[in-house]
Amino acid sequence: MSAARDYGLDDDYEWPRPPVGGWTADDLDELPNLPPHTELIDGSLVFVSPQTTFHMRTIRLLDNALFHQAPDEFEVYREFTVTLNNRNRPEPDVLVARAGADTGPKRTRLLCEDVVLAAEVVSQDSVDRDREVKPRKYAGAGIAHYWRVEGNDGLPVVYVYELDPMTKSYVPMGIFHNRLKLTVPFPVDIDLTAVDRRR
Repeated sequence: MSAARDYGLDDDYEWPRPPVGGWTADDLDELPNLPPHTELIDGSLVFVSPQTTFHMRTIRLLDNALFHQAPDEFEVYREFTVTLNNRNRPEPDVLVARAGADTGPKRTRLLCEDVVLAAEVVSQDSVDRDREVKPRKYAGAGIAHYWRVEGNDGLPVVYVYELDPMTKSYVPMGIFHNRLKLTVPFPVDIDLTAVDRRR
């Protein structure tokens, strides 16, 4: 059986072949038939696995809480790409940007200089990317805050990082169980145990 058929495609399907030097951030909008939530990391396309219930509920919890708590000068986005540079366009699970960064209804990405917080909910296939690759890239692009969220007995645990502008790397600011209460990038208070409640 062919790999194409394994993915529900016919045998004549042509898989995207990267150009010399890899794909660019602009290519992500032009390539046909990409699966939803395709990211660009180091010029390579990264496809995500199906979402788990924990992943979906945690994203919804963070998205809703940040949406309701963010001051007017910020906008909250869910699963929206950010151009870090020409070879990197990841899609954080939740992010916060300065209001006005979105220039219209057909915009497909934000620029890194507009983003103040990137949050990643770790999946089984994204552990290395979310713990090592993405934080390094987000910090290098100057994104001031990074949250990595992992599951523990079905509840989210949030690892909070803040950018040290001198070293362009993240400094750990705390590990939060049950409740996430912060003063930056704006006052945030999230009941993490609410991840299981129907909303």
